[in-house]
Amino acid sequence: MMRWLGLLGSLRLTLAGFLLLAIGILVAYFNETHTSPWLVGALLLLAGNLLAAILTRPFFRRQKPLLLFHLALLALIVLIAVGRLSYFSGQAEVLSGTEFDGQLRVVEEGPWHSRGYDKLRFTNEGFTIAYGEGLYRLPTKNRVSWTDSDGQAQSKVIGDDVALILDGYRFYTTPNKGFAMVFDWLQPGQAPVRGAVLLPSYPARALEQANEWRLPGKPEPVWTMLQLDEEVLKFDQPGQFVLPADYRVVVRHGDQRLELPPVKGGQTGDQPRFVDFPEGRLVYVEMRSWMGYLVTYDPTLRWLLAVATLAVLALGWHFWRKFAATPWDA
Repeated sequence: MMRWLGLLGSLRLTLAGFLLLAIGILVAYFNETHTSPWLVGALLLLAGNLLAAILTRPFFRRQKPLLLFHLALLALIVLIAVGRLSYFSGQAEVLSGTEFDGQLRVVEEGPWHSRGYDKLRFTNEGFTIAYGEGLYRLPTKNRVSWTDSDGQAQSKVIGDDVALILDGYRFYTTPNKGFAMVFDWLQPGQAPVRGAVLLPSYPARALEQANEWRLPGKPEPVWTMLQLDEEVLKFDQPGQFVLPADYRVVVRHGDQRLELPPVKGGQTGDQPRFVDFPEGRLVYVEMRSWMGYLVTYDPTLRWLLAVATLAVLALGWHFWRKFAATPWDA
């Protein structure tokens, strides 16, 4: 048994484990879920190699700080492997004043992750972003509200590094945000259908403010475009992300292209803005903003922090004993 443990704890196997880990990282990088058997297998091999080295080398048992450090290192390797098997990452885009409906896109997850985000709910109450010269984005402040498990209403301001945490899922704001045009689709004898056309991220894609909306019951989508009559954010001076005040809405369907009456000063007024189709009427309602969120889940994060802190303390204990044994002025 000790012979096999000695082989498992050899430095040659350690080098082989690191080589396998490098291969696993490359394979996982090009994998859709960013997790691969190579990566997890390499981590488990290194964990077994370290455990065998601790058991077969008396040096570790004589040096308690080193023993504690290596045990913490072993726990870190195992936690990283578990984290890659159970992690989750996704993206969501939520219109201001509306509720997150549990739908995510661009989902990455480990094979052990059991999805639970579809039941999560919160409301995007709006956000503020200041910009420096050169369109340098300063911190995002996004107020969100939700109802906790006790039925109590809660509110919080989140950002790129301040998360909303719901059942272990972390929601962060991202640079992905922009304008949205709200429409009503009216058909005789049916209830109005309200929808929003989320335009490409602004100002990153300022020259591409157009998108499609597939109306209920219509086989062909309607193409809509926001034509800005003002410069919302100026490159050469500080500013704030705000809704445009002067703009035009362009609607195109097939060969038909219509430009709705312009909006001035952010006021739509009483002037009707609609497009009639054979199946119904498309009515422009208002302009809003939308925010893109990064959603992550990793149950090992707190454990990783605790074990990493223990490893640092153990290593500090080891060096303190080593240098304290010899006078500094010797």
